[in-house]
Amino acid sequence: MRALSEQVVMITGATDGLGKALAKALAWKGTALILHGRNPDKGRSTVDALVQETGNKNIIYYNADMANLGEVRALAAKLLSAHQQLDVVINNAGIGPAGGGGRRQMSQDGYELRFAVNYLAPFLLTDLLLPLLQQTEGSRVVMVASGLQEPLDFEDLMLDAAYTGRRAYGQSKLALVMLAMTLSHRLRDAGIRINSVHPASLMDTTLVRESNSRPRSSISEGVDAVLFVATSPEVADISGAFFDGKRQARAHDQAYDENARKMLFTISSKLAGL
Repeated sequence: MRALSEQVVMITGATDGLGKALAKALAWKGTALILHGRNPDKGRSTVDALVQETGNKNIIYYNADMANLGEVRALAAKLLSAHQQLDVVINNAGIGPAGGGGRRQMSQDGYELRFAVNYLAPFLLTDLLLPLLQQTEGSRVVMVASGLQEPLDFEDLMLDAAYTGRRAYGQSKLALVMLAMTLSHRLRDAGIRINSVHPASLMDTTLVRESNSRPRSSISEGVDAVLFVATSPEVADISGAFFDGKRQARAHDQAYDENARKMLFTISSKLAGL
């Protein structure tokens, strides 16, 4: 296992909240960083601040809107073209349960927005980056999930009939957990470890504040948990697990339904155009 100063780590949603804090923690360790965001001004200012504060100049930023699968494809193509090593992908970008005035929102591809951004985008990005991950020994993928998990209704996956922001968010996060389990089996011989993690409950982030919730955890708690799953030698041989903080835990019961996982993967492949 390479030292962190010799690794290349990609973080999506890296210009705010948990993603930005993860980037800062890794920058201090000398890790080469590939940062993603959807606001180029915030992206440039994030990189500039990290370089100035930590002295780590090996930081690059890529812009893409995760609500547009075409931009996700373009992002992956740029990464495959520009990089020869990718040790860790942290799929962190996401939208919380609040927003939209309680109205159901749609992605640019016509999918329910939280399902598209929180789940379909990392589903597609991870798939497209597999060639780069496979050629990097000991690579890992981390799905930043949540303790809030809602079962998927395959008859109403886009929540046309029964939408709430909480349900949309919860099912997108359970879908991430299920995806990690599915990919861990499909890629068991490829040497890639794929896990999901609930970083901490109600961290002090913009996402939590927008939901009018009172923060209960610090961002540093979430950073510690995600970095444990992403970089700790203790997790080097673990794949397909769900972590609550640094502890392996049980996810929602539906995550252990093999037929549900297969159905989700098949539907997701069609929606993402794979």
